[in-house]
Amino acid sequence: MKLRELIRKMAAFAAVGVITANIGGLCSYGAPQWPSDTGVMADFGIVVDVDSGAVLYGQQIHVTSPPASITKLLTALVVAEHASMDEIVEFSHDAVYNVEEGSGNKMAMEEGDRLSVEDCLYLLMLQSSNQAANALAEHVAGSREAFAQMMNEKAASLGCQDGTHFTNPSGLNDDAQKVSAYDMALISMAAFENEKVLEISSAKFHSIPATINNPEGVSFRMEHRILMAEPGDGTYYCEGATAGKTGYTSLAGNTLVTYAVRDGRRLVSVILKGSQPQYYIDGKNLLNFGFRSFVNLDIPEHETLLQGVEQLEIDGVSYEVPDLAIEEGSVVTLPQGGQFADTARILDSQVPEDAPAGTVAVLKYTYNDRKVGSACLYQKSVREEALARAERESREAEAGETQDADPAGEDVPSESGGDTLDPVTPEKQKGLFGDMDFDLGGMGKFIAIGGAAVAFFGAGGLLIWRKKKKEREAAARRRERRRQRLSDIGYSEEAFEKLMEERRGRDRRR
Repeated sequence: MKLRELIRKMAAFAAVGVITANIGGLCSYGAPQWPSDTGVMADFGIVVDVDSGAVLYGQQIHVTSPPASITKLLTALVVAEHASMDEIVEFSHDAVYNVEEGSGNKMAMEEGDRLSVEDCLYLLMLQSSNQAANALAEHVAGSREAFAQMMNEKAASLGCQDGTHFTNPSGLNDDAQKVSAYDMALISMAAFENEKVLEISSAKFHSIPATINNPEGVSFRMEHRILMAEPGDGTYYCEGATAGKTGYTSLAGNTLVTYAVRDGRRLVSVILKGSQPQYYIDGKNLLNFGFRSFVNLDIPEHETLLQGVEQLEIDGVSYEVPDLAIEEGSVVTLPQGGQFADTARILDSQVPEDAPAGTVAVLKYTYNDRKVGSACLYQKSVREEALARAERESREAEAGETQDADPAGEDVPSESGGDTLDPVTPEKQKGLFGDMDFDLGGMGKFIAIGGAAVAFFGAGGLLIWRKKKKEREAAARRRERRRQRLSDIGYSEEAFEKLMEERRGRDRRR
């Protein structure tokens, strides 16, 4: 199931408008109890199964606390969704110096430094650079305040409802910047579902090119101790730990997000208000508990709703069963030894607006009243038609993609030098310099013409900068529209691209 839809369902599991249809039996008397043999020393902690959305363990998970630098997971996600990795970010004076006193400056970034979005994201995630967070925010949204608004909108779209709120992209101290462990788990799962964010937050080392204070470039390493630990390190090593982010401020204490994959299962743990070095041990223990104590069962493989019937009526509408399917990859998470028959199932006919194309209902599962998974029930014909339409659009875009015209229709000198510039005449000189007397002799004329040329090219440079800015904004809008179209059919961009590549491969082999 697409993560965005899974997250939204977690937040709205108790939605109204529920109908019953072939409700599964209550948990049998022999069903194992929900494991609870774990805990954390930190004030707040949670471990969640990424694929089912089930909360495996939680301690004060809906109480908010300052997030510190784990905020940067949301920053990275918003940036990755609104900027290309090769765009160039210029560090402003404000981005470098308008930070909390004593918060440091990782890699000695300086006003005027220029790095790609990708390199800035590595600085952000591996070294927790507050300057990189500020520069990225300014690049994407124009200001940190506007970027914080984008962060809050994204958090709300993921189902964050515990009073979570962001005021800056770095996580530095602010009384209004707060998050719950549950909401941070939602944000983290979405971040790690983004292929680029996962790649960057999984890296152990990275190098950036020359900057003002590092003329030969500089290399750095990941700060997350669990991710850097090797087998045999009994304190920090956790099998399958793949990605994550650390944080610390005086208000937040130590905070930690860790993502791990083991035996095909994916878990995320979140620690808030922890202390050194226990917060690493808390995060590791939660992950080990989740892998040790639970199992995932595939919903389409075990669900019997569509078996033995030709039609299914949902909210007064009759559907042909051969045209219905349950979302592939949907799972329920149960205690070790639990059976699919131990779950209770509800068929919810209230389909969310952002559900994948063709969805007619949502199957929701509980185990002793705990939410343990959900799956979309959809019409195959509608989904296939929407997928075919998206494929056509993608192929047409590949075949006919051209440079967009300047949105404002401005006449901008070509960066390649292809445009011919008219000579700077005395009349043009007067247009640029007013009523100055240009009868100054050879040297005076040379100076005047040179000044006119500087002014002319300066104006051209400003227009080029404006054009590039508008092109970036237009590209961001195109990416957002494409993401929304793919979301409508239940695909991430990464999943859709893989599907397209597979089909291109089959076409080439033919």
